[in-house]
Amino acid sequence: MRALLRPSSHLPKLLMETLSPILNLLFRSSLKSAPSFRSPCVSLLRRFSIGCRFVASAAGGFWSGARREEGPSLEVLASAFPISGAEDSLLSFINGKRKATDVAHSIWKIVIRGGDTVVDATCGNGYDTIALLKLVADDSRRGCVHGLDIQTSALENTSSLLRESVVEKQRELVKLYLLCHSKMEDILPKDIPVRLIAFNLGYLPAGDKAIITKPHTTLFALQAASRIIASGGLISIVIYIGHPGGREELEAVLSFASSLPFEGWNCFKFETANRPTGPVLVFIFKK
Repeated sequence: MRALLRPSSHLPKLLMETLSPILNLLFRSSLKSAPSFRSPCVSLLRRFSIGCRFVASAAGGFWSGARREEGPSLEVLASAFPISGAEDSLLSFINGKRKATDVAHSIWKIVIRGGDTVVDATCGNGYDTIALLKLVADDSRRGCVHGLDIQTSALENTSSLLRESVVEKQRELVKLYLLCHSKMEDILPKDIPVRLIAFNLGYLPAGDKAIITKPHTTLFALQAASRIIASGGLISIVIYIGHPGGREELEAVLSFASSLPFEGWNCFKFETANRPTGPVLVFIFKK
């Protein structure tokens, strides 16, 4: 299906490239005119199903994900994001108004329900753990956050933040493990569906920058996550790439995501093209 857009001259240059089956949203401007862009983009994403092609006129050239040609318009290869209500958060990340972790948290709010079981595969300083806990905690007390990290200092920081931020009844819903994320299957109950698994890849903020997540263990962790995530669940990944090894880890994540069969998965990647060392968001939804 092909739709022709004629946006105003203020429409930012936009690149959305299909990386089978990953969707890239890459913006090649500062998006200062984001309000004039928001409406047609969001309506298109809502209106058309996965695999549709959109052609938008834009000043300054043509970019085709399929042909990489020069010309007078901009071709957009787009797929609909599988959950509603996420557009504002994603656009806020792309135009630099929100941090990657904040956007991830906003997506989690749409996916997670009270009483769910979730995994924080990289606890770090505990902020993701707290965010997950607040989403699964309810009167049923069935919710659970399993938190993993390979550094004792990370678990200590997480435990300290939990004591400062939530009451004891909620803290009881968190289980922390000094364990590599690639070993998550060893500690998760076999009969309980996992709704969301969160990764924050890189190094521990304010910690030893020589200790980083590695491509090979992250790949094993993603494979484990794909085996245990429930239907309708999400593998959420924030990847920091500004340190040595970060770019290689990103490539490992994208290689894994692109290998997943489209019949069972929807995979999306969000990054800012003119911020080459900025964090990258990857969302992997199990159908």
